[in-house]
Amino acid sequence: MNASDAAVRDRLTTAIRERGDEIADRWVQLQQERAAIGIDEGELREEADALLVLLGGALNSDYGMENVVDAHQDLRGAVMELSLRRERSGATPTATSLAILALKDALLEAVERDNRDPRELFPAALTINRLLDEAAALSFNAYVERREEIIQRQSRQLLELSTPVVHLWKRILAVPLIGTLDTARTQVVMENLLQSIQTHDARVAIIDITGVPTVDTAVAQHLMQTVNAVRLMGADCFISGVRPSIAQTIAQLGIDLSTILTRATLADALAAAVDMTGQDSPATGATTNR
Repeated sequence: MNASDAAVRDRLTTAIRERGDEIADRWVQLQQERAAIGIDEGELREEADALLVLLGGALNSDYGMENVVDAHQDLRGAVMELSLRRERSGATPTATSLAILALKDALLEAVERDNRDPRELFPAALTINRLLDEAAALSFNAYVERREEIIQRQSRQLLELSTPVVHLWKRILAVPLIGTLDTARTQVVMENLLQSIQTHDARVAIIDITGVPTVDTAVAQHLMQTVNAVRLMGADCFISGVRPSIAQTIAQLGIDLSTILTRATLADALAAAVDMTGQDSPATGATTNR
């Protein structure tokens, strides 16, 4: 750290230490004026006090100015928590960034009260800009990462809802598939089916593809992977719902499904599964859990 940077840091930490209350009050006021933040004044003030203490500590550290916010773990955590708190209150990422950037004016005003020399104010302003631009970028990234996490979780939940495992009969499970079967969905089907086989001590699993519009080489490969995984669990597997058009497509593509048990309908597969497990045939319409 050179002497000039050290002097600027000292100037900023002194301003935070001696005028912390003024800076916090001004920052809260600027946030309320410039950003649509659904947080009450008391919470904003507590947040401002805590962040200013951490900012002062970061300026007193040995971290370089180019990454002091990211490198100082406590300050980084406080900025990310600020962003998540804003996100939970319904604020946009732009409003959150503007709220953090408002601290620039509050800090610079405090520094100006003690020294109006342009030669000293200019490097102080540059440092303040660098610090809070980094903090604003970090808050925006935290918001985006949180949104991506929510989207991924919701996508996973939708996949699980679209691939339910049904307990058709004693030790017999079925997975009715509707729509396209891609790699991500195959993984969910496989995980859910294998877990259900273990939970119900199932002997037979039926994968019903009546609702799958087309079967190409990729879909067939996904089905074979699932069947092989079921077999590794010690259960047999049927594929039902093989319509004439799908059978013709599979034959034309030269896909070998000769090692997989297939049936035209789910009812046919259930009857075969009952025979395989040595149970009495289910009564008409008895397709609920037992």
